[in-house]
Amino acid sequence: MLQDAILLEKRHQRFIKTVCESEIVYGLKNRKGFATSSSIHDEDDQGNPIGMICFWANRALAKSCITDGWRRYKVIEIPLSDFMENWCIGMENDGLLIGTEFDKNMFGFEAKPLELLLELSTELTVLGKDVTFKKFNGITDLKKQVQSILE
Repeated sequence: MLQDAILLEKRHQRFIKTVCESEIVYGLKNRKGFATSSSIHDEDDQGNPIGMICFWANRALAKSCITDGWRRYKVIEIPLSDFMENWCIGMENDGLLIGTEFDKNMFGFEAKPLELLLELSTELTVLGKDVTFKKFNGITDLKKQVQSILE
């Protein structure tokens, strides 16, 4: 089980590095919405698994998950700035988790949206990139506001 956790953490770290370099996040979408799963770690107040929307750093891995219950989905690109500013914050507000780098066996990392947002902000800063946002004045502003929420 520890090996599985280490593998998932490595995949998650690769997700962060890759999406910060490419500035693209991939999702699976059909006419009803985005590909979702349920947390195996976190439950809501009624004891039900918390919902999660899944995302990938590369098109091929996302496409490999178009099987079984997700067979009618198509891969879509989401600009990293939109993912950070709208998806992460919106999913936090909706009480959802973010699944990263799931494989066709539905095995992936579960991230809290604001924590993922901070990880992405930190990596972008390390890479010397500043992303343009509509609601924030750059990475530093976004990071500062998220940190104040988490305190």
